[in-house]
Amino acid sequence: MSHESALVSSAPVLPLRSRRNVWPWFALPVLAVALPEVGSDYLFSAVLVPYLVLALAGLGLNLLTGYTGQLSVGSAAFMAVGAFAAYNFQLRIPGLPLLVSFALGGVSAALVGSFFGLPSLRVKGFYLLASTLAAQFFVEWVLTKFSWFTNDNPSGVITAPRLLILGHDFSSPGGRFQLALGVTTALTLLARNLVQSPVGRTWMAIRDMETAAAVVGIRGARTKLQAFAVSSFYLGVAGALWAFAYLGTVEPHGFDLNRSFQVLFIIIIGGLGSLSGAFLGAAFIVLLPIALNQLATAFFADVIDVGHLENAQKILFGSLIIYFLIREPEGLARWVSLLRQRFASTSPKPPEVN
Repeated sequence: MSHESALVSSAPVLPLRSRRNVWPWFALPVLAVALPEVGSDYLFSAVLVPYLVLALAGLGLNLLTGYTGQLSVGSAAFMAVGAFAAYNFQLRIPGLPLLVSFALGGVSAALVGSFFGLPSLRVKGFYLLASTLAAQFFVEWVLTKFSWFTNDNPSGVITAPRLLILGHDFSSPGGRFQLALGVTTALTLLARNLVQSPVGRTWMAIRDMETAAAVVGIRGARTKLQAFAVSSFYLGVAGALWAFAYLGTVEPHGFDLNRSFQVLFIIIIGGLGSLSGAFLGAAFIVLLPIALNQLATAFFADVIDVGHLENAQKILFGSLIIYFLIREPEGLARWVSLLRQRFASTSPKPPEVN
């Protein structure tokens, strides 16, 4: 048995500890069926669908940065590759199932991500950050320069087709939510199993001490490129969902540098190296601005000009991000973990049986 195999010996896909906590996954189908019957179109279109898509994008970046320790600010570029690739596969291959188009868009993003991950074999830290920044500008330029990717649309905009899966139309707001929830749930389960597998252990070994990992036989080059490919696949699928299930129409500039920083903030605020951190960070990014807008409209609309209200919301939002980075650098996932521990310590224990 090699050193690498000994270090990352195989484990069950779902460890016993995880099997005791699988009940929330059985509640998801109930949620997917019941919520569209009672929820409003605004809830799905403006809150839940972008939340799920951004959480999936944050999950993909967390696999690379949080679990493998490789910095990247090219997330939006890989989302764009996934969105435009899925659009072209759906357009140019008649009868291709929609979910297969999403998967092929993810594979296309994985190939591009692996290419731009090649500098990670030689550089790290801020130098690697600069190379992924180049991916951001290069991909946006290619999609804008060559009209083939947008089917020669003069405006450079792609429009999502009808969201048909096995004869069922998911084009309604509730249907888009169900589609986003299904894809995000499936890929989250896959990521959960992945980080608990030998593959995830090699990622964390590279993150924690690359030199020691190399000494025991872990191939750093292969592991880093593998992490870039898997991360980009997740981002590519998230980009396809962003274009198809959320916006409906999108242009290359819709996946700009601001989107990359948004995904980066999600994993920093939520917690690096935590799958739940992607969902907590996405909730912070999506829900907090909506809550601030509702509160400002309710209490200050008659006192302060609308433009000043928007600026005040941005200042408050940025201040809260800085606060979390200073007070809790391990992210919201750390807060949730502490709350669980405190609740477990204060909950009454069952009586002993003699």
